[in-house]
Amino acid sequence: MCGITGFLTASFPGHAEEVVGGMADALRHRGPDDHGTWVDAAAGIALGHRRLSIIDTSAAGRQPMMSGSGRYVLSYNGEIYNYREVQAELEQSNGQPLRLRGHSDTEIILAGFEQWGIPSTVERFNGMFALAVWDRLERMLWLARDPFGEKPLYYAWFGETFLFGSELKALRAHPDFDGSLDRNALAQYFKFNCVPAPHSIYRQVKKLPAASVMKISLLHAGEASPVPYWSMEETALQGLRDPFRGPVEEAIEELDQLLRSAVKLRTVSDVPLGTFLSGGFDSSLVTALMQAQHNNAVQTFSVGVSDKDLDEGEYARQVAGHLGTEHAALTAAPEDALAVLQELPLIYDEPFSDSSQIPTLLLSRFARRSVTVALSGDGGDEIFGGYNRHTWLSRLWRNVGWLPGSMRKTMAAGIRSASPAAWDRVYAGVSPLLPRRSQFAMAGYKLHKFASVLEESNPRTMYLRLLAHWPGESIVIGASANGPDVVFRKEIADIEHDMMLLDTQQYLHDDILVKVDRATMSTSLEARAPYLDKRVVAFAWRLPLEWKVRQGVGKWILRQVLYRYVPQAMVDRPKRGFSVPLDQWLRGELRDWAESLLDASRLRQEGFLDPGPIHSRWEEHRSRKRNWAFELWDVLMFQSWLEHSRRAAPVAAPQVAG
Repeated sequence: MCGITGFLTASFPGHAEEVVGGMADALRHRGPDDHGTWVDAAAGIALGHRRLSIIDTSAAGRQPMMSGSGRYVLSYNGEIYNYREVQAELEQSNGQPLRLRGHSDTEIILAGFEQWGIPSTVERFNGMFALAVWDRLERMLWLARDPFGEKPLYYAWFGETFLFGSELKALRAHPDFDGSLDRNALAQYFKFNCVPAPHSIYRQVKKLPAASVMKISLLHAGEASPVPYWSMEETALQGLRDPFRGPVEEAIEELDQLLRSAVKLRTVSDVPLGTFLSGGFDSSLVTALMQAQHNNAVQTFSVGVSDKDLDEGEYARQVAGHLGTEHAALTAAPEDALAVLQELPLIYDEPFSDSSQIPTLLLSRFARRSVTVALSGDGGDEIFGGYNRHTWLSRLWRNVGWLPGSMRKTMAAGIRSASPAAWDRVYAGVSPLLPRRSQFAMAGYKLHKFASVLEESNPRTMYLRLLAHWPGESIVIGASANGPDVVFRKEIADIEHDMMLLDTQQYLHDDILVKVDRATMSTSLEARAPYLDKRVVAFAWRLPLEWKVRQGVGKWILRQVLYRYVPQAMVDRPKRGFSVPLDQWLRGELRDWAESLLDASRLRQEGFLDPGPIHSRWEEHRSRKRNWAFELWDVLMFQSWLEHSRRAAPVAAPQVAG
């Protein structure tokens, strides 16, 4: 795992080595073990690299690395888990063993480029990666990114200069960088609590889409466009066209074996590794499969909070005890959140407000004391239907969709008439009488969320409303209301599969994987996600919906695999998520910090946000009339990022993006 960066320019600076070295040094946290640069002044290309040594920690794995023939020079971030298979295919094709300097996957990547070309090689990879490769023969720069977007890659044209890097801070270190803020991207951030790809917070900077390659030439400056080499959508549709036809017992066994293989591939490492273990289904199964394939106790790590309604620490300890892992647990307190608040803008580089960024960061730092690699359960919810919306939204529509809109509007108003806290008290009284599948955490908040979708005209618009943090209004001054299109596929008959596909393409890509990558890499920890193995994903889409979402329970088939390793009673419980008691913290320990950033006169002076709706929600939250914690966190994370950006390098004067 590493950090990559570089530039291609027609106006090559005389101090290019120093410039690209500075860009790479901005990514030191991603690769503290080694660094390197490669410059060809005549071609106008400079590549930089920071290395976190995982496989082949010797100097033989140093980057940028040149291919055997000298044609390609590679700066690469990631892990190709099936690189031994790719090596075997190359050797079979050539009829002789490869001549290698070491045993890193980087050499295999370069050998593949020479044998098959770049697009055909990346199609073969089972892994996570972002890479930049310079073709010395064609004088062409190629960028590529993994199928799900686990590893980040930003790029931009500034005049005749093309910049790229793993994080925005690398681009900002180049003297040609222009930090003009994109108000339309900011408006999208306030909808989704992240800036959705391909946009970034800066007008001229984009994110390379997942599963795509792009070639850049100075002869066609500004004209480069990403080209997909794999399609999540086509994988899903192909799975639906070719469903699994065997008995469910056979499907459970095959899924078990696929996941075992995915976990095993992701335990190849020359440095210590472990797993994140929350005690939930996804991380428990990853841990169980890893422990089942290791003789020694696997190291597991969890983080909890003192709020018993949100804490899963005890569940993680129970699972760890049953599996026999070497478990370490951390309890996060409000002062821990305060301690990292000022670091979040630096770590995430652009506005990002998934509040589970805090426990993810604390967990990453805690685990890094003992290991350099950690396996995670990310992707399980999106692939196997694990979110609450996957299980209840279609049922909700069947129950209330036939009612007139006016009646549903009255029902919504009735729910909103009581605060979330009041509903929490009511729910606490009746919860013991409810069946397990009707028990859930944060009842009041979720009831208000339920009320927000009652007035929608169909289940798909309900889904879109659920995703939006600031629905029905824009608080960004001068922003366009237009945003990225959300396309529902007519070939997909059921809303559950529609949601799962969109969650994989957008929520997982733009939120979850960004959160995990930045949090882990900020402390030089590599995270690996077995559920995002292309073989697992393709198989999951061949399974019928009723094996994923059954009788109001998500991830049904995944549960059946887990029950082979962990007693059902130990893991069957309401889904909590990876949360902190943000609403309480904003009224308590974080109140002064929030007051300063939400000050109406400050907002007016900065000129980006409308103070009116923000002030209204802050007052309602402080007085406990409503819980606006997540919406306010969106504002606070932007304000904190803006403050940090102006200290580091002033954001351009307010202007409306064209």
